[in-house]
Amino acid sequence: MTDLLLAQCDPKAPLLDAPTRERLLAALPGWAPDPELKLIGRRFGFDNFYQVMAFVDAVAEIAHAQDHHPEMLVGYNACTVSWTTHSRGGLTLNDAICAAQVSALPEATGE
Repeated sequence: MTDLLLAQCDPKAPLLDAPTRERLLAALPGWAPDPELKLIGRRFGFDNFYQVMAFVDAVAEIAHAQDHHPEMLVGYNACTVSWTTHSRGGLTLNDAICAAQVSALPEATGE
């Protein structure tokens, strides 16, 4: 299996087949797919807005480095991050790579 923490996104990544999607989701605790299996998301909770913004900045660094960008819902004590590959209309390995890298951030201590 690909080491998601070291992998680089591929702009030509294909949609995940069902067995691969299930295997990758099992390796991403806390991340859940939407009912249509087109995105994965996770909520991260924090003590204050300053911590939320530090997390948002760290996610932005990953997104920039991977050239793969999430949807984020930012609140005063939480941030929900969602990944999908818009150009493919669903989940690719790129989404799992970025989700794993976000989960590994020191700022990602929340729920």
